[in-house]
Amino acid sequence: MTEQLSTNFAILREAWLKNRPDERQRREDLLRLRTAFKASLPQMAEAISRDFGHRSTHESMMAEAVIVLKEIDFCLRHLRKWMKPQRRKAGWQFWPARAEIRHVPLGVVGIMSPWNYPVNLSLTPLVSALAAGNHIYLKPSEHTPHTNAYLSRLLQEIFPPDRVCIAQGGADIAAAFSALPFDHLFFTGSGAVGKKVMAAAARNLTPVTLELGGKSPALIAPDADLVKSVSRILTGKLFNAGQTCIAPDYVLLPENMLEAFIAECKSQTARRYTGLDRQPDYTAIINEGQYKRLTHLLDDASIRGHKTIPLLTLSDTQRAGEYHILPPMLIINPDENSAIMQEEIFGPLLPVKTYRTYDEAIGFITSRDRPLAFYCFSNSNETIEAALTHIVAGSVCINDTLYQFACADLPFGGVGMSGMGHYHGEEGFKTFSKAMPVLRKYNPAATDYLHPPYSRFADFIIRFLTR
Repeated sequence: MTEQLSTNFAILREAWLKNRPDERQRREDLLRLRTAFKASLPQMAEAISRDFGHRSTHESMMAEAVIVLKEIDFCLRHLRKWMKPQRRKAGWQFWPARAEIRHVPLGVVGIMSPWNYPVNLSLTPLVSALAAGNHIYLKPSEHTPHTNAYLSRLLQEIFPPDRVCIAQGGADIAAAFSALPFDHLFFTGSGAVGKKVMAAAARNLTPVTLELGGKSPALIAPDADLVKSVSRILTGKLFNAGQTCIAPDYVLLPENMLEAFIAECKSQTARRYTGLDRQPDYTAIINEGQYKRLTHLLDDASIRGHKTIPLLTLSDTQRAGEYHILPPMLIINPDENSAIMQEEIFGPLLPVKTYRTYDEAIGFITSRDRPLAFYCFSNSNETIEAALTHIVAGSVCINDTLYQFACADLPFGGVGMSGMGHYHGEEGFKTFSKAMPVLRKYNPAATDYLHPPYSRFADFIIRFLTR
């Protein structure tokens, strides 16, 4: 199977060398993808739900379908401008000359996508790579076999196998895939796997984009509207049952707001979900391994004596375990050594930590690894700016959650332990392109005179340029 990876890669590379996609080809590819993808949305939602055990159809449409279609439309609208050579100043020292930047395709790019948003996080970078004029080799997660089958059918219907190819398999295939000599490798997943991918890519000096995760904080300032803050934090946390890399991982709020925060969380959650046993809008945890990992986080919190507050109750706990339904839960003031404050949660569990001063809360965030997302809730520009001045994050959303990912004209990417590189919109196009500088020289040229044996003219030029 690993030998087939190399064979498929060679086919992609040879086809790209023979016929690099021009603007017309790129537009046709994107338009065909849009048409076929839109027509297959019911099959997409069904496949994802089968992989999760249950996935809210509304969440699949919002997080998978809408994001991909918006990205295609944005690329089609701006592609000609992105492809146009950009004039730069050559500088009078090089006169007569003309300078420009051309964004040229890299060649064959690899995309490794995760299981939590298996269509969005496969097709969104694929759209950027197509817009940039590359051929693509896609390796989706082995944890979503039904979605992978859907993606395979979709892509084979649209593209010849020497333009877009899909590889399927487990960890051994992923390891071999990341070791291929791609012109760029794009990975979305955990930090632990990201380190392995980067190490494998380094053997070929393959540049990488790593979209990882981490513990994204939601900071509620003393002046924030608590009701709106709770509503938007719960939306970000409970969407896809918290299995979102930019979900609020924990909340920081003033000590005097704690009881009101808990009461508001209970009230709003009860209004959203009448119960979890047969709730069509509450997504399941994807598999047994992830379900056990989350219950172990809860067990560790209980052993340490941390107060846990369920926001919903389950009448049939046996059925919940069988179908991996995990109720949303608050964990109050967990200590720093607890597992739930050390690991990215990736589920509907929400630690809540109180602070005495706003500076203390900012210091808590800056003392930890830089997060993929930061959420700040405040009605004061001064308070917001105080946070933005000190906190470095992959992305920021003020007075809401998740929406920064959906904004096609904003780059998305991590920083430090939460990743490197960007995609979406123009930044995605540039990620999968080479910004190739071109300098055109005309007559007369100083180099006609600047050569051994050097004359007094060369001495004059040196003195003039180093004055």
